[in-house]
Amino acid sequence: SRPEAELKNLRNQLNPHFLLNTLNNIYALIAFDADKAQTAVQELSRLLRHVLYDNQQNFVTLDKEMDFIRNYIELMRIRLPRHVRLDVSLPENPSHTLVAPLLFISLVENAFKHGVSNDRPSFIDIDIREEEGVLACRIENSFFPKSEADRSGSGIGLANLCRRLEMIYPGRYEMKYGQHGDTYETLLRINLTDR
Repeated sequence: SRPEAELKNLRNQLNPHFLLNTLNNIYALIAFDADKAQTAVQELSRLLRHVLYDNQQNFVTLDKEMDFIRNYIELMRIRLPRHVRLDVSLPENPSHTLVAPLLFISLVENAFKHGVSNDRPSFIDIDIREEEGVLACRIENSFFPKSEADRSGSGIGLANLCRRLEMIYPGRYEMKYGQHGDTYETLLRINLTDR
């Protein structure tokens, strides 16, 4: 059906963009820390397994999705300069509740892309929690806007996410994002129950 084909297309647009960023990170790592680069390749293979196999289903269990996010964050953490503070809170025992795959990755990606300065103190706070059928993701980060030439698809990621949410969870989600002074905040809440 047309909506299913469109969803598949949206997911497929997400993956190459995400992969390219990750490969660029590993490429940069190889030059200055071979051991970390090796660890990163292992993390990437776990991510790929999720993207290539689990992501082909319309829904995955929340625990698998959280493993995916955790692997991605660990991959990014390897490259962070010392002056970046990273706080991550993910559900300790995520349920087997079914969720659409890859909902949070573009939000997490954007936080790393725009939240880290090469030479200024930076921070990224990621908080994802599951409470009484509601999945809430709050991300706050320091904000260093990229030049137009260096945006590399973050707008595509957000537009895709909004489109997917509208198709999968119509009337059951709330999403807010914006800049407040020197920080950028994103909030996504999804009601996973059909009520």
